[in-house]
Amino acid sequence: MTTKPSAQAARAEYARRINRVLNYIDAHIDQPLDGAHLADIANFSRFHFHRIFAAWMGETLGSYAQRRRLEKAALRLACGSHETVLETALATGFQSGEAFARAFKLKFGCTPSAWRDSTPQRLKAQAAAIGQPTGGQESNPDQVFGNLHQEGEGVFGESGGSYRPMDEIAMEVRIIDLPKARVAYQRLIGPYGPAIGEFWRAAIAPWMHSNGLGDQTCYGIGYDDPSITPVDKCRYDACVEVPAHFVAGGQVDTQVLPGGRYAVAAFKGKTEGLANAWTWLTREWMPSSGLQCDDRPCFERFSAATAFDVRTGEFSCDICIPVRAL
Repeated sequence: MTTKPSAQAARAEYARRINRVLNYIDAHIDQPLDGAHLADIANFSRFHFHRIFAAWMGETLGSYAQRRRLEKAALRLACGSHETVLETALATGFQSGEAFARAFKLKFGCTPSAWRDSTPQRLKAQAAAIGQPTGGQESNPDQVFGNLHQEGEGVFGESGGSYRPMDEIAMEVRIIDLPKARVAYQRLIGPYGPAIGEFWRAAIAPWMHSNGLGDQTCYGIGYDDPSITPVDKCRYDACVEVPAHFVAGGQVDTQVLPGGRYAVAAFKGKTEGLANAWTWLTREWMPSSGLQCDDRPCFERFSAATAFDVRTGEFSCDICIPVRAL
C-alpha cells in the first residue's frame, strides 16, 4: 500500500518540478519552447501542464516566456554590449527585429535603442534611490546572510542603509576562472530585501545544519533586476555547495552553477552596503573594463562559517559577475 504524501510534501514536489522548468526556460531562452517538452521536464501530464503552470506561477506559460525574453533582452541592452538590436532580439528568442521592437515598446514604453541609451541615467536614478524608505524596501536588492550560529537581532543586516557616492567606493576586481559548482538550493519568489535574510535564517540555516553542511560554501543568486521584473516575480536562489553523492529532498533541489571567467570583487562591510558595491561594479567598473556581462547568473559567494563577524557586524563575500569580451 502506498502512503499519500502530506500537503506540504506535495507542494514541495510541485515547487521542485516548476523550478526545473523555469531553469530550462532561462537556459534556452533563444530557442522555441515546446509546451509538451516542458511538461516532460516537470514530469507533469502534457494535457494538464499549462493549467498547472498558470495556477502555480500566476501567469500563463506563454506570458512567462515572453516576459523573460523581454527582461533578458533589457538586461543585455543595459550591459553595454556592442551587439545590434537585431542580435539581441535573436539571442532572446524573437524571430525578427520588428516583432522584438513592438513587444519591447509595449512592455517598457520605449524602443530598445532608447532603453540602451538611457542606461546611465537609469542607473544613476536607481543608485540615488538606495536607502530611501519604500515600505517593503522593494527597491533594495540586498542579498544578505548572517552567522548561522548567531541568534537575535541584527544578524542579517536588514536595514536599507544609505547611498554613498560611487567615487567613495574602491574595490579590487580580479578576473579569474571559477570551476563549476554543484549546489543544493531553495528558491524564493518575491521582493528582494529583508525577506532574503529571513529566508536564510528561517529555512536555509536549519536545513544546512541538519544535513551537516554548516561549513560549506554558499551562493546567493538574484536572477532578476527589480527595476525590470515585477518585484513579486523576482527569483532568488539560496545555494549550498554539496558533494556528488548528495541526494535532494523536500523543497530542496540541485543544480550546477556554470564555471568560466568571472569578475570577482571581495566585499567586506555592513550588509546594507552590498547594493552600493553592486551598483559601483555595474555602473563604474564594468564600462571601463573592456568586458561585458554574459548570460550566466551573477552571485555572491561566501563561507557559511566565516561570512559574518560577530564582533564588528561585518559581512564578507565575493561578488561574482560572469564576463566576456566586448
